[in-house]
Amino acid sequence: MDFILELLTKDYFVLFLVIGFGIALGNVRIRGISFDTSAVIFVAIFLGYLYNLYGVHFSIPSIIQSVGLVLFIYTIGMQAGPSFFSSFKEQGTKLILLASTTVIVGGLTAVSISYLYDVDMNMMSGLLTGALTSTPGLAASIEASQSPLASIGYGIAYPFGVLGVILFVKLGPTLFRVNIKEEEKKYKDSVSLNTPLVINKNIIISNENVNGKTIKELRIRFMTKANISRIMKPNQLPISPTSDTILETGDIIKAVGTVNALDRIELLLGKVTDVEIPRSGRYDIKWYVVSNDSVVNKTIQELNLLENYSATITRIRRASIDLAPHPTTRIKYGDKILVSSSKGNVPAVTQLFGDSLKRIGQTSFLPVAFGIVIGVLVGSIAIPLGNLHFKLGLTGGVLLTSIYLSWRGKFASVIWNLPGPANQILRQFGLLLFLTPVGLSAGQSLVAAIEAHGLILFLYGALITLIPMLVTVLVGRFIFKINFLSILGALTGGMTSTPGLSAADSMTDSEAPQTAYATVYPVSLVLIIIVAEIMALL
Repeated sequence: MDFILELLTKDYFVLFLVIGFGIALGNVRIRGISFDTSAVIFVAIFLGYLYNLYGVHFSIPSIIQSVGLVLFIYTIGMQAGPSFFSSFKEQGTKLILLASTTVIVGGLTAVSISYLYDVDMNMMSGLLTGALTSTPGLAASIEASQSPLASIGYGIAYPFGVLGVILFVKLGPTLFRVNIKEEEKKYKDSVSLNTPLVINKNIIISNENVNGKTIKELRIRFMTKANISRIMKPNQLPISPTSDTILETGDIIKAVGTVNALDRIELLLGKVTDVEIPRSGRYDIKWYVVSNDSVVNKTIQELNLLENYSATITRIRRASIDLAPHPTTRIKYGDKILVSSSKGNVPAVTQLFGDSLKRIGQTSFLPVAFGIVIGVLVGSIAIPLGNLHFKLGLTGGVLLTSIYLSWRGKFASVIWNLPGPANQILRQFGLLLFLTPVGLSAGQSLVAAIEAHGLILFLYGALITLIPMLVTVLVGRFIFKINFLSILGALTGGMTSTPGLSAADSMTDSEAPQTAYATVYPVSLVLIIIVAEIMALL
């Protein structure tokens, strides 16, 4: 027994004990619901409570918490960065405003409760991050306040934050009298108008005006926005065209592009045919993975594939989404690109793009280390605001730096993006190192906090979860007039609730919730951190 008690006072043993039991608890699913990695903080709070109950003073070295914090925040920025700025340029502006409404209303609700019922603002900051299920927000609150009350509030509000969002999403259509099938149809009709699919057609050239002219002379890409991936002349094997390829009546081409683009190329060249273009040894169609640093951030136009390699990009797959290639489209590290090229140019095209899954899967810690160093320096810069000097701090500096570096992708000859699996592992490892000491410290103050404020804290947490969701639906429905399925996606993104998104996703065959969630999540993530830091500093 003495041996066990001795182990329970060794920091490294307790650290991995809490992590192990926390992960085991997080893997338990009840009706499809689990707490995942966040369960670690509940195990840590409980163990900290036991230490306090038996008069054991225990803590894990602060360096563990700090290392965990910077790794976690840095990888959060790496995840959010690539789509953070582009989301403002697309049709997601209303969705971002809607998700921002969720976060801001949640913050205002928490601040109002603090002033009306005299609850410590650090506690309310924790309740806010728990109600919005935002561990990055908790990290920012603790870093700004240096108070265990934030983590106690998080632990109190988090369970209902998870369950409340799921219940609200499931009951939403009934509460607001929405027909999900009708909303689904409206969304699909809207998508077909705004984001046409990339398709292909075989066209036989019958326009005498193009006979004997080259692809360059006809400026086909410029005139139609479509690509020619293959061409078959009468009684000849198919080839991959170059800009100097001459088109003649009777030739059959395979054109790739949107419906409108293919309509234009049909008007220019001829008519659609059912004749198939068979495969031959003279051309090759292949997916390439971009792993060569030298092509990252270059446009398709800059690569000049048709002139240099007799090759044409017909598809770009980025984050599981197919994009129509345009001359101004920039190549990103990790993109999958479908290229049609002459057989002899395949080795050269492979060398150009890299096409190394092994390299994509490799991770260098160099950009992580220097990225964090830059973030710490940025966070320590004093920004003059009148008579005051404001600092972003450790959390803000590291977060904004990682967002910028991952958005740039390649900067100062360094690839800053982390491969998905590596980013996920570092993120989880940092979160575990951060949550364990935070929970242990909070557990030792838990009883005093409950005695000071009472069980009413659970009600406050529930209100901070429910009020923002109600306001979000009303604003999205009656002011922004957004599709209800997209509202659910924006709402779950604003609450940073993946379980909530799963609940919304199970209600429809459309991609509306996932698309809205992906659009708003990066902005919501950063906004919650900002609101939590402001509350902790009030």
